[in-house]
Amino acid sequence: MTADNATTLPDPTTPLAADPPPVAPAPDPADLAGQVIAAQHGSDAHALVRSFATNPAFRAAQWEELTTEGNPCRRPVRPADLTWLNYAAPLRGDQLLKLSGLLGHRMLRNIYDADLLYLPARRSDAADRDAADFYHPDNRLRGALARPVLERHLFSFLEPQRPDLATTTLDAVRAELHGYWEQRRDHPGDAFVVLRGTRDRREATTFALLQLAAYLPATRNATARAALGEYDLAQPSARALLLDDYRRWASDGPAWAALLASAGLTTTVGAYWQLYLNTSLARGNHLHQLSRAPERHAELLGAYVHQRIDDAAVAGVWADAVEEAFGTRPALFTPDGAPAVTPAALDELVNALLAPLLTVGGEDAVRAFHGGFADAAHLARRHDRDLAEQLAWADAIDEHKARAEAINAYLANERIEVDLDTFVESCDETSTTHVHDEHRLVMIESGDMHFWNNVTHKISLSDGDKILIPRSRLHGSTVLSGSCTYHQPIIPDEMYARF
Repeated sequence: MTADNATTLPDPTTPLAADPPPVAPAPDPADLAGQVIAAQHGSDAHALVRSFATNPAFRAAQWEELTTEGNPCRRPVRPADLTWLNYAAPLRGDQLLKLSGLLGHRMLRNIYDADLLYLPARRSDAADRDAADFYHPDNRLRGALARPVLERHLFSFLEPQRPDLATTTLDAVRAELHGYWEQRRDHPGDAFVVLRGTRDRREATTFALLQLAAYLPATRNATARAALGEYDLAQPSARALLLDDYRRWASDGPAWAALLASAGLTTTVGAYWQLYLNTSLARGNHLHQLSRAPERHAELLGAYVHQRIDDAAVAGVWADAVEEAFGTRPALFTPDGAPAVTPAALDELVNALLAPLLTVGGEDAVRAFHGGFADAAHLARRHDRDLAEQLAWADAIDEHKARAEAINAYLANERIEVDLDTFVESCDETSTTHVHDEHRLVMIESGDMHFWNNVTHKISLSDGDKILIPRSRLHGSTVLSGSCTYHQPIIPDEMYARF
């Protein structure tokens, strides 16, 4: 090789350019999924819920946001409370009405509803902003991560308390459905008994209608979702039954609007978000949960049959209550073409929905169908009791003011010290509706506030006023004066029972 064509080697004393940084290997999807699943079941589970709750559409309510008739995506959650609540562990059945249950069901409904389109009747800057946040891909991703955590927290208590079927046969299911229908037909619910005895029927019926708005449209949307898919070969009649159910709901739109309008209410989804009871949201969320889990199809069908029975059982008393309160008998509860619910009709539903699943799933399908039915029935009973207690309390505010005075005097006379929280809030500061996990007094030291538990009116409280709030009763407040100082003594169960 001559010098002219010799290869020139680099001078070893000359520094070389830095090597490019190594390219990180693409994450293994299996490992990534495993990390997410581990987070959803571990100590980080609550952090996933807190992350979801940071969405601006879920921020705490302002004084003008008691209702949001023009903004279906404005859904206050009280995210600040998640600093001390914990969604990593399931609720027990006796904890269903706790604050974490209420806020949990609010968040879970927001997750489910982010998959559905809700448009305001008229656009506004506020509605556009909240819709952009509500439907943002980041919100939906955070919701997907938080959903299993919330579902486990809110619904894990159901399975252990399910009653067993005598035998896993179609006849055993039919017998249980017949018995339940007769029971509900003869006693639609305690809430209607309380409603008939309230002094302000219009106020009480309005609040009850708010609860219907919290779950009835949700159950219909869940049914429609469950109708999607191709399973006619396994269940020739099921999809048509579910689609017919939603078709009836869509055609009943004018009757639904007229029913709410009789109470001065609108059909905007979430319009009365702050006044939905925990258990009202739970009934709709239960069907939403099942409709999103194809492996729980048989449970969904059981819950759907329960809803059919429930609709028929309460139709007459609902129509009576609305007519007595507002002077007009609603058409919604007597729609043309609605399927009758009789023992024979229930047998037909079992034949159409469950019998074909025996071929596919055997006795496990029967157990699952019965489980979905039993869970829906349990949630309906809890909702009935919760609504009855809320209606009774709201109808007796003056009595609860008097009891608050008596308890306060007793504490002072007997020199009894109880745990107490003190708040100093400025004008227009608003407490998004919530519940307490214990009985409390609200005692105004100085200032003025509005205390509210319905859309019909607000309760004025000022210097020296007191009110007793039983555990799990839904309420909110807004400060009216420059500032307001108030105290909340926590009342032990035995003392509460005494008064």
